[in-house]
Amino acid sequence: MCPRSGCLSDGLQCPATLTITGSGDPLVDLSSSFLSAAFLLLLVLDPFGNIPIVAALLRGVSPARRWRVVLRECVIAYVVLTLFLFFGQRLMSFLQLSEVSLGISGGVVLFLIALRMIFPPPGGSVFGETTGGAEPFIVPLAVPAIAGPSAMAMVMLLVSREPHRLLDWFGAMTLAMVAVTAVLLASGRLIDLLGERVLTALERLMGLILSALAIEMLLRGISGFVKTFA
Repeated sequence: MCPRSGCLSDGLQCPATLTITGSGDPLVDLSSSFLSAAFLLLLVLDPFGNIPIVAALLRGVSPARRWRVVLRECVIAYVVLTLFLFFGQRLMSFLQLSEVSLGISGGVVLFLIALRMIFPPPGGSVFGETTGGAEPFIVPLAVPAIAGPSAMAMVMLLVSREPHRLLDWFGAMTLAMVAVTAVLLASGRLIDLLGERVLTALERLMGLILSALAIEMLLRGISGFVKTFA
């Protein structure tokens, strides 16, 4: 656990303490912390892994309307994550959940998501088979494809570790969601440009990185649990 703040981002280095070598500038430290949290959230949100899901779900939607649907679903996902960011602490208190239990459960969920990113199920996506048809609304694109349980747990963990940096985490989440929205809006062109094989390789690479982060988070959560008996 981070000696200064016990911060969440166990796999990437703690966002609160990540510094650039040779720099003592607090503005640089803040910037690196902000970017590391945004990058971690971007990995969890997995925009490249969601491109096939978007393509399958919007197969029956007219091309002129697809970008509006994607933008709407991304905004809904952003609102959901914002609610968990600002009110997740109260939810944890109401359910009597500790940071240790949330850290362990978050690590387990992240690891399962990472495994499915590396070894996708027969349907070809993290969430199983996707079929085109009616226009999606909230489920399954906004939730759980974009704002899934791992992303919800991640934003709550960020705030639970350092609640005084709430605006920093909000900014990091906003930056990550802007990147996700841009990727998903360009999903059709990316499929044509890169091809499905390259996108699959990118998703599996992100899954590999995410699995390492999940294991580190899980080990630190277990370490924190063991220390409660000391």
